[in-house]
Amino acid sequence: MYELSKRGDEVVGIDNLNDYYDVRLKFARLAENGFYDKDSIYSGSYQISSIFPNCRFLFCDISDEVAINQLFDKERFDKVVNLAAQAGVRYSIDNPKAYLNSNLIGYFNIIEACKGFSVKHLIYASSSSVYGLNKTVPFKEEDKVSKPVSLYAATKLSNEVMAYSYCNLYGIAMTGLRYFTVYGPWGRPDMSPMIFASSIERGRPIRVFNNGDMIRDFTYIDDIVEGTISCIDKEPAPDHDGLKYRVYNIGSSHPVCLLDFIHEIENAIGKKAKIEYAPMQAGDVYQTYADTSLLEREIGYKPHVLLHDGIEQFILWYHSNKNPLR
Repeated sequence: MYELSKRGDEVVGIDNLNDYYDVRLKFARLAENGFYDKDSIYSGSYQISSIFPNCRFLFCDISDEVAINQLFDKERFDKVVNLAAQAGVRYSIDNPKAYLNSNLIGYFNIIEACKGFSVKHLIYASSSSVYGLNKTVPFKEEDKVSKPVSLYAATKLSNEVMAYSYCNLYGIAMTGLRYFTVYGPWGRPDMSPMIFASSIERGRPIRVFNNGDMIRDFTYIDDIVEGTISCIDKEPAPDHDGLKYRVYNIGSSHPVCLLDFIHEIENAIGKKAKIEYAPMQAGDVYQTYADTSLLEREIGYKPHVLLHDGIEQFILWYHSNKNPLR
């Protein structure tokens, strides 16, 4: 929202500000975008940014069909970016209904509104988790993804299939982005970078699954933002069936061992981690590794932030006054 508003786009952001993780972080993100008054942000409220007059925020849940249709009717969007979802692989095991409400019903409301109000292009978040236990690396968009190993992954794969059907039936341009392990400032506190940084800082042990033998394609947030905006700006060209439909990997293409990632955080903080090794958790995968050549070829995406530099910037933010959870 911030980068789009800064460059002059007219932007409306929505969020239900649920308590899946600490809402202080969510309100701090809103403040960074010019929505300072927490008391004026409540369900149904519609705010104009104090920084960007071209930016507005609606407190809304995408599972609320009436509210979504009212919003689309009022704003008449040209393009929609759906990054709203119930996130987290492990949480989907304990709270599956949250994923049905947000990732399926909510996504359906968005895609239906795109159809009903003549939106030209929908860009939506998929996930690297759709690759499941695929052992052939790097992961390519044409790989089979018919066996998701978590409900979260299954909902994201469902989003891709639904997008294809709506593209075919109604001619809406569709771009799905399979994000690979995003990290950096303002990141979710339930993800490993924040968990590791907080535990190392406080001298608490961190649990490392599969006894540390895990590989992740960690991707810095600035690269993710740049790639996503590039996809917003460029509709897919018609494929061999004449459909404007694409699914792209968006990652760093430089996977690292989880223990090496932890060592980078240790070095940036200046403290050693206390590690407790544990077996692999249900629904988790051994490795992720993105082949981003399609996105590079068609969109011009090329990640440029090295892991060492990304961790350094993340820890600088983590120690700063901008981090409400420090």
